[in-house]
Amino acid sequence: MIVRWTESALADLEAIEAFIARHSPRYARAMVGRIFQRCEQIAALPGAGPMVPEFEDATLREVFEHPYRIVYQLVDEERIDVVAVVHGARRLPHM
Repeated sequence: MIVRWTESALADLEAIEAFIARHSPRYARAMVGRIFQRCEQIAALPGAGPMVPEFEDATLREVFEHPYRIVYQLVDEERIDVVAVVHGARRLPHM
């Protein structure tokens, strides 16, 4: 299974890293690494994440890497797209 990052999801990740790095560059790198690692786990079991409750779309799923929600879309049997990474306390953007 191929994991493809959308431009908006990469922008989310860059913003998260920049925010955390203001206090701890080391922790920022570690968090980004854990998020990427979680996405590799998604590739192994893409249907394991629950549907995103805010949307009625069976292809839109999410997993958590505390405190972040990683939202991804099941594109086909060979590819998933990571579409957003947002703090769990924030609302999801319109997708």
